[in-house]
Amino acid sequence: MKKRALVSVSNKEGILPLMKTLADQEVEIISTGGTKAIIEEAGIPVTSVSDVTGFPEILDGRVKTLHPFIHGGLLAMRGNDQHVAQLEEQQITTIDYVIVNLYPFEETVSKPGATFEDAIENIDIGGPAMVRAAAKNHQDIAVIVDPNDYEAVIEEIKANDEVSKQQKRKLAAKAYRHTASYDALIAEYMTAQTEDEEPESLTVTYRRKQSLRYGENPHQQASFYQRPLSNLTSIANATQLHGKELSYNNINDADAALAVVRDFQEPAVSAIKHMNPCGVGVADTVSAAFKKAYDSDPVSIFGGIVAANREIDVETAQQLKEIFLEIVVAPSFTDEAMAILTEKKNIRLLTVEFQSETPLEQRITTVSGGALVQDTDTLTFADVDVKTATEREPSDSEWQELKLAWNVVKHVKSNAIVLAKDGQTIGVGAGQMNRVGSAKIAAEQAGERAKGSVMGSDAFFPMNDTVEAAAEAGVTAIIQPGGSKRDQDSIDKANELGIAMVFTGVRHFKH
Repeated sequence: MKKRALVSVSNKEGILPLMKTLADQEVEIISTGGTKAIIEEAGIPVTSVSDVTGFPEILDGRVKTLHPFIHGGLLAMRGNDQHVAQLEEQQITTIDYVIVNLYPFEETVSKPGATFEDAIENIDIGGPAMVRAAAKNHQDIAVIVDPNDYEAVIEEIKANDEVSKQQKRKLAAKAYRHTASYDALIAEYMTAQTEDEEPESLTVTYRRKQSLRYGENPHQQASFYQRPLSNLTSIANATQLHGKELSYNNINDADAALAVVRDFQEPAVSAIKHMNPCGVGVADTVSAAFKKAYDSDPVSIFGGIVAANREIDVETAQQLKEIFLEIVVAPSFTDEAMAILTEKKNIRLLTVEFQSETPLEQRITTVSGGALVQDTDTLTFADVDVKTATEREPSDSEWQELKLAWNVVKHVKSNAIVLAKDGQTIGVGAGQMNRVGSAKIAAEQAGERAKGSVMGSDAFFPMNDTVEAAAEAGVTAIIQPGGSKRDQDSIDKANELGIAMVFTGVRHFKH
């Protein structure tokens, strides 16, 4: 029996070599619309789907392949005598190849000004139906949804006149991933339109951006996946300009570094080590901001990740070149800066587009057997109603440092304490089992610089011992959420020690 191929692709890349191979094997090609036109223009024989079904396309093309002459040919099992008899009775011909990919829904909703109606019209119905039917019957049909698979299929057809059963099963699995990802994207979009904050099921999709050499440790396999329609100001949307391939830990740390500088309007630079800021600086220029970030902790920054929210210029590049860094992330690099930094063979240089506003995204954290989902913590100092709890109000200069400490402390692992002074962090206490322990670590790191600094805390003080530790270090002002049953103890101690303390009413835990 003569073989048939059903072809309908929105992504027409590489389709003609596959069509020529099928035609050379005397496979009858049936197609629709733009795909059919391209095949015809190449001089390859092609039959219209309407000629097969005996029914015209209707409803603006919404119905064209949804017909028994198509789906009967897809779903009939060749080894089932009853199926074969029914096909003969109904004069339906089997289909052996399905080359289909779907309406560009993602591209449509990504366009500025795309309407809800535009999105609806780009939800493919016939395509997923054909793909799923062919994949279900993959023992008889090769279903190909990805142009990257065309070459392997061509090679098998040329060598064996058909596609192997093993390859058909792999293609079927990819076909189901393709339709599942497509439907998940539509479901996510539609859910957002309805503002349903806690849908009964979570449907998200990610696409592999790159394979990684390993995970956190060499014995752990890992890959990096990107979420479609994700925030532009993210490592997933970064472009690597230079350097070695990113590692699992690189990506995590670069994400953390970028999150810090995204919270500042003024030029800011963050240095990250093991997911915690080891230094953050803000200034009038990016080079001055980097110097402050570096001076915050010249030891820990070695081998770290640096992010800036301004273009890297020559002066900054010269500073960066002097130390060993794994990654530098910025909106852009001047040509002169690139020339300087690319002298270092292994340093990774990444660019990220900074959006004026950061859209609210959900964070998905897997646990054994499940997932936790929450909104990203995007609150900054500008978003909270800060109230002075002590008799003394912070001075204007203290307010500026409190703002810096508050914006940084939310990026530090809990329990978190940050000391800030002169537009830079000078001490960071991260991830301790008690808050006063984090405060002592931050003060020890700051040393003499702690005198006249301010303190930021990610959560309230359960006792007044953190205020005492702050005073011993020389801290003059504190910003914390408040909300403890024993807030008054901390307020009284701050008043006794002459420390200004303000409450934000917002906690910034980060586990």
